[in-house]
Amino acid sequence: MRLTQLVVIIGFMIISTAWASDQVTSPSAAATVKSPATTQRQLVSHQAEVKRLERDLSRQESDSKRASERLQQQDQAIAELQKQLHELQVRSASDSR
Repeated sequence: MRLTQLVVIIGFMIISTAWASDQVTSPSAAATVKSPATTQRQLVSHQAEVKRLERDLSRQESDSKRASERLQQQDQAIAELQKQLHELQVRSASDSR
């Protein structure tokens, strides 16, 4: 879900940036037509950036998942230790009677 949102946002940013740059060009620059090679290079560059961002997102999600699992294991260990402590306290109270 996050990946899809990221790809959509990046695509929107690329399109809006390209559209905005076309709107701000001077009349002489507007008369200049971009060559297909230039457009292709820009497309390849943008695709590479999207792939890099997707890899970064994937890595961050993986790191987050591992951290969450680690916290869950620590919570379980704490719960087990609290249970053992409670049992020792109950046993100690019954032994002292």
